[in-house]
Amino acid sequence: MTKPTGRRELRKLEMRQRLADAAAQLFAEHGYDAVSISDVATAAGVAVQTVFNYFRTKPDLVLDRADDMLERSRRCVAERDRALTPAEALSVQVHEDIDHFAARDASFARGEFPAQSVESDSLRRFALQFRFDQAEAIAAAIGETDPEIHALVARAHASGLITVMQAVTDRIGEAIRSGAHLATVAAKLHEDAEVTLADAAETFRAIKARAAENVR
Repeated sequence: MTKPTGRRELRKLEMRQRLADAAAQLFAEHGYDAVSISDVATAAGVAVQTVFNYFRTKPDLVLDRADDMLERSRRCVAERDRALTPAEALSVQVHEDIDHFAARDASFARGEFPAQSVESDSLRRFALQFRFDQAEAIAAAIGETDPEIHALVARAHASGLITVMQAVTDRIGEAIRSGAHLATVAAKLHEDAEVTLADAAETFRAIKARAAENVR
């Protein structure tokens, strides 16, 4: 994201963070489904319209970084060193996300995306739609970098990578909800993610080799 440079931009960023923090605390205490936009406005000391000025919908209060996350994933694959597979390129992102949530304050983490997307069925639907869009973006990036790979094969591979990312997020969310020691959970997740992504990398190289043979 571009860093804000002016006072107006800084104030907007501060307000957005204030609203997101107020929402996270309410979600942590009461659960996503029990909290309204009006509740968030009251907790933040602003008008309801102010919340809508920064977050178009209630799910955006939890998925406020969704667009950035999607673009980050796409660029990881599209702009990767060609010696790397998509799984290897995304590995850094996966491990960074594990470390990020492992270091979060529990009072906020309980109200954030991983925990709430496990807890709330309604939010889960929005989360899965985001993962679908993320898989589409990664598949499109594979199509750009490796056009010899069939589009449906690229989509299947992208879906597999997203399944890994979602599984990591779910396990973080479950750990937060259960009060588990996050550093311990994170260490195991790092190991599991590494094994799974290494397997995905090997699979992609095999796919690419077969596609190259078919082109000849």
